[in-house]
Amino acid sequence: MPQAFTYQVSPMRVVFGIGTIKSLPDELDRLGVRRALLLATPRQQSQLGDLKRLTGVRSVGVFDGAVVHTPVAVTERAMELVRDLKPDGIVAIGAGATTGLSKAIALRTDLPQLILPTSYAGSEMTPVLGQTRDGVKTTQSSPAILPEAVIYDVNLTLSMSPQFSAISGLNAIAHAVEALYARDGNPITSLMAEEAIARLATSLPQIMAHPDDIGARSDALYGAWLCGVCLGTVGMALHHKLCHTVGALFDLPHAETHAVLLPHTIAYNAAAAIEAMARASRALGTADAAEGLYELCGRLNAPRSLSQIGMPEGGIEQAAVLAVKNPYWNPRPVEVKAIRGLLARAWSGLPPAP
Repeated sequence: MPQAFTYQVSPMRVVFGIGTIKSLPDELDRLGVRRALLLATPRQQSQLGDLKRLTGVRSVGVFDGAVVHTPVAVTERAMELVRDLKPDGIVAIGAGATTGLSKAIALRTDLPQLILPTSYAGSEMTPVLGQTRDGVKTTQSSPAILPEAVIYDVNLTLSMSPQFSAISGLNAIAHAVEALYARDGNPITSLMAEEAIARLATSLPQIMAHPDDIGARSDALYGAWLCGVCLGTVGMALHHKLCHTVGALFDLPHAETHAVLLPHTIAYNAAAAIEAMARASRALGTADAAEGLYELCGRLNAPRSLSQIGMPEGGIEQAAVLAVKNPYWNPRPVEVKAIRGLLARAWSGLPPAP
């Protein structure tokens, strides 16, 4: 018998395929955008060429200063350009930092957003914004934050190095795994989560071996989209709380932080989420989900220790204490001593505790 559940679909248009960036002018027309502010890194600008031509001459300017964890100070600089140029929409081309800035601007202006992801971050599918001020990252949710349209073009992901593709994909897997034991989970999201984990676990090693394999790239982007849907549909738990905490405290790279912590947070919750772990293990093709994720990180040459990505050992206690303040719901109680032990193992790069 199916469990009782509530499932709400986000009001968003998604265009997925190869070469779909060509539909950008039509999608801007659909949104009624005539004066778009583009958010794009210098790297994306050099790869894509004439951005004004790409938008069908609808661009009024470009802001290229997006930063990971969406610092409020950076958003305020972007808002100066918004007030000066008076755009009627936002086009964001890039990874999670660019999407985060777009959402921060939309929250302040209610301008429509069209996102073209170049990574597997998944935040483009959510009405959630995480912002950082004075080393503390806080999140909020609002309909104004949710992008109106997303164009997934597999070709845009070819510019990701195999190494970054792997790390970004592990970040995406974290969304799906936590969706499997979410307090507000449902059968539909669980189906998407299991499919997403399986697609990414298969395609990421293929990308590492053959970076230009368009089939593997397409599978990975499809899996990442499903992970993003999971992230935007149900609540996240301990893993995301820890990543937000240590990432903001020590200015750690976002995707790498997810990759390091995921095996450990999954091991922490395993006994309290047996059915979810069984589904994750099946998707990964392993007997134990936490061990399987740790081994996958090794196969992908992803970082497996917090020390490796810049977290000081002296920060373990500070992070553990902060992580249990206003904790996200989690299937297992979040306790300082246990979190301290989890972070110590993750800092050292040890396998997850059984």
